[in-house]
This record gives sequence, C-alpha cells and structure tokens, in this order.
Amino acid sequence: MGQLLKLGEPPQADAVITPAHLVQRDFGPWTEAVEKTAAALAATTVERDRQGGTAWTERQVLRDSGLLKLAVPAAFGGPEVPWPTIYRIIRRFAEADSSLAHLFGFQHLQVASVNLFGNPEQKALYLGKTVSENWFWGNATNGLDNRTTLTWREADGDDPAHFELNGIKSFCSGATGSDMLNVTAPRSADPADRVFISIPTDRAGVAVLNDWDNLGQRQTDSGSVTFDKVHVEPNEVLGPPGTAGTPRATLRTLVSQLILIEIYIGNAQSALLNAWHYTHEQGRPWFTSGVKRAIDDPFTQQHYGDLRIALRGAIALAEAAARDLQQAWERGDALTAEERGVLAVSIYEAKIAAARAALDITARIFEVMGARATAARYGFDRFWRNVRVHTLHDSLDYKLKDVGQWVLSGEVPTPSIYS
Repeated sequence: MGQLLKLGEPPQADAVITPAHLVQRDFGPWTEAVEKTAAALAATTVERDRQGGTAWTERQVLRDSGLLKLAVPAAFGGPEVPWPTIYRIIRRFAEADSSLAHLFGFQHLQVASVNLFGNPEQKALYLGKTVSENWFWGNATNGLDNRTTLTWREADGDDPAHFELNGIKSFCSGATGSDMLNVTAPRSADPADRVFISIPTDRAGVAVLNDWDNLGQRQTDSGSVTFDKVHVEPNEVLGPPGTAGTPRATLRTLVSQLILIEIYIGNAQSALLNAWHYTHEQGRPWFTSGVKRAIDDPFTQQHYGDLRIALRGAIALAEAAARDLQQAWERGDALTAEERGVLAVSIYEAKIAAARAALDITARIFEVMGARATAARYGFDRFWRNVRVHTLHDSLDYKLKDVGQWVLSGEVPTPSIYS
C-alpha cells in the first residue's frame, strides 16, 4: 500500500503519497521535472487557497521547471511535446494545485494561439523567445467582453503610424507577472470576429488589476486588465491566417476546452486521493457496521466504487479526446470542417462527463470521510469550489445540446469562441 502521508504535512521527496494501484504517472522524459514541480505546488496549496492573491513563489517554480515551452514546435526551438502528454501534465498539476495548473494550461493556450494565428515571422519571434527568454504568457482574450477597441492612428510628426488599444478586459487569467499578453479586440458584433494582439505586459498604458475575488481558483490572477492609449505595432496583430483562416485556426477553442477538462479531472482525482488517505488514517466505520476499520465498512466501499468508476470514465473520455486533438493538429491545413466538428463532439462528450464526475466526486468525498473532515484546516472544500467556478466557464447545456444534435442528425457544431 505504501507509506501514508500524514494529513496537514507537506509531501517529502521520498514519501509515497499515492496508492500505486490507483495512480500510475508517466510523463516520459519530463517525469522528474513534473513530479518535482507538483510536489512544490502541493506543499502550500491549502494555505495559499485561503490567502488568495498571486502565488509569486509558485509561479517562479513553474518558470524554473522548464515546462513552459512544451507546446513550442521544434522549428522554433521547442520540444514540441504531443498534446496528450501536455494535458496529462496539466491534470497532474491540477491535482497538486488547481490554480497554478490553470496558469500552466493557459500558458500553452497562448503558445497555441500564436502558432495557429500568427504568420511565419510572428511565430519565429514569439515562439522563439518563449524558449530563449523563458516567457510566461498571460491572456486578455475574453471573447464576450468587447470593451476593448483597436484604432488605426496615422503618422503624426515623429510618431509613426500604429494601432492604439483602449478599454478593459475581464477574466484575464495569468496576466499578473506575465512577460507577454495576448489581447483580443472586436471587429464586429460577432464575438468570433476579433483580432489577436501579442504585446509585452509591461508596455506603457497596460495596467493589470488585482480584482479577482472568487470562491474557487483563487490564485489564477483572473482579474481585469485596462488599456490606456497602448501603442500597438502592425506586426503585433497576429495574422494571417488570423482567427478564422482555416478549420485548423479554429482549433484554439478546442485546445482551451481540454485544458478545462483536465482541471476538472485533476481536482476530482486529488479529492479522491485525499479522501483515501483520510479514510485510512482517521476514518471511522459506522457504529452498527460490525467492522473495526473504515475501509471495511460496506457502504464506504460502495461509495468509493462509485467515485472511482466516475473518475475512470472521465479520464478515458478526456484521453481519447486528447488523442483526437493530436491527430487533428497533425493534419495541419488539410483538416476539414467536418473533421474539426467531429473532434468538437469528442471534446464536448469528455467535458460533460468530466464536469459531472468532478462536481459529484468533490461533494461526495465528505460522505466517506464524515463530519470531522469539514474542518477548515484540511481545506477539502477547495476541490468543489474550484470545480464549481471552472465548470461555469461556458454553458454545458449548449454543449450537451450540440452532442444530441450530432447524434440525431450528424450535424457538427459550428466553430465559435466557445465551441
């Protein structure tokens, strides 16, 4: 069974903190770096969840890990790690610290955005420096927040022609402390019709606000960013192809959706493993059960069976969807709209299953641990809070509707900022 970690203690390098029959972890050549980073994130996650704010030390741990560059193609100096491996790493970090996994996942989303939307010169610059400068990317791309404007300014004396960015964006995960910022501005009333801009976060006129105060995902720095007469060079507007050039360009949304899925699953997996340790160390059987150990209580066993099956199903669908995404990614510009749509259905199925399983698991762990496990010192409530916040990112109802429509008619979802 392995050595049990005492509750409330940080994990030690030589501690066996997971039951081997439940979790096997292999991230190939990145395994050592991933596990070292995950241990560092997990050591203070309960305390930091209470504090909120920015996890400066842990952000630096991610930066120092060498893992920020995983999605950068080999052509630009990166390791070009396959998406299924990146998603398993996101899940591992979400198990350790859901907020920092969110920032780590969104790092790769911004890298993917440049890769999908940028022209060759932009890719060489931004992706190359992501590797050479170890850039941490933030985002200000909320597609439903259209309070930014990008205006062309003609040359005026010594001031050359340029774009000017003004306004505000909300839900800007990872903007705090980032080196580079992806920003969107609308071109029409259609949320999908927008431009992507890549600029340094410390540029004059950019202000990152500390106004994120939600019940979960408390250290994702997902507050607002304001832009006041920010100078934007023409070559800082990504494209072509831009956001809607090809079916491949619309893969960004699906890359994003799978990040959310792995954050759900990582929370659920951590909740179940924490409950497992608690049940072994402090659990009590019901007084009429006739057994001495909590792990022998038949109803406790039944609950764990249910929770394990739900988690396994969600993981299986997520991993299948990640493999599908990798295949679509490798198709490049040959990817068809129909292929892209079928991939979307696969990802929606995984997201619905993962959200349902995570919400259920993170709430029901208390049924196997009991009332004493609700003590604030354990922080077991953080798993449900994180999942509850994150599953509201975009409508699951409409994704379920899209899956049902495809089942009945074979009609694939239309690409949008959330589909």
